[in-house]
Amino acid sequence: QLQLVESGGGLVQPGGSLNLSCGASGSTFDSYAIGWFRQVPGKEREGVSAITSRGDVVNYADSVKGRFTTSRDNAKNTVYLQMNNLKPDDTAVYYCAASLWATLAHYPYDYWGQGTQVTVSS
Repeated sequence: QLQLVESGGGLVQPGGSLNLSCGASGSTFDSYAIGWFRQVPGKEREGVSAITSRGDVVNYADSVKGRFTTSRDNAKNTVYLQMNNLKPDDTAVYYCAASLWATLAHYPYDYWGQGTQVTVSS
């Protein structure tokens, strides 16, 4: 069993930055790929990024390429999502999730955090 907790969300102006963290406890964190997802009411959950268990490969959604960076520190059981040049369309609840595969599709992910709200507004 793996427990995930997101933190670092908040309110930021357009063009600003936020750094989200996903902390894990319970099982063997470094065996899992970690994905970041986001969701707004009435829309499907969207894959933002996914990093392999060793952190050697990261996949990004086209909408965030060049603005978002995902990294992980397995010694700290933490994955990060650095978000730069934020836009109002980035407003959503952001979730991290764990899977055996670093995919942007949500269905292979077995463990999910509770989410953290990111609001981009002036």
